[in-house]
Amino acid sequence: MRAKFGTSVLEAIEDRKQAILIVECSRLAEIALHLRDEEKFDLLSDLTAVDWPKREKRFDVILNLYSLAKNERLRIKTRAADSEQVPSMTSVWATANWLEREAYDMFGIVFAGHPDLRRILLPEGWQGYPLRKDYDIIQQDTAWVKENLGIESGQ
Repeated sequence: MRAKFGTSVLEAIEDRKQAILIVECSRLAEIALHLRDEEKFDLLSDLTAVDWPKREKRFDVILNLYSLAKNERLRIKTRAADSEQVPSMTSVWATANWLEREAYDMFGIVFAGHPDLRRILLPEGWQGYPLRKDYDIIQQDTAWVKENLGIESGQ
């Protein structure tokens, strides 16, 4: 991968017998296509994120891939700042559609090129992103319950 993508592969490690690549966000789509077409990672089994609010690039976007032909797993990570868009993987793996919508709904990560990026778990009017570490769930829950259910608290 380093021979093909050079410094866009920031790290290549193995953890508990699973290969992990950390790649530049700007080259994620190109790397994903290569992994699908040339390396035969034909299944995106999961896409998720982790919030590191004290980092400049606060989000790790994580793709877990599987190759049916090789019976191998590969984890790809990329880092994104709060306002930075991550390329959508929907044109590479169809399963990315709902997985990216979930990451958007829970973290507020915007996936550039996604065909229908909107909330998937929470109501459209929901404020904020519950899996961010600086999210105040009690304040949001109280406001939503009062506005939508007409009661003081759901707690």
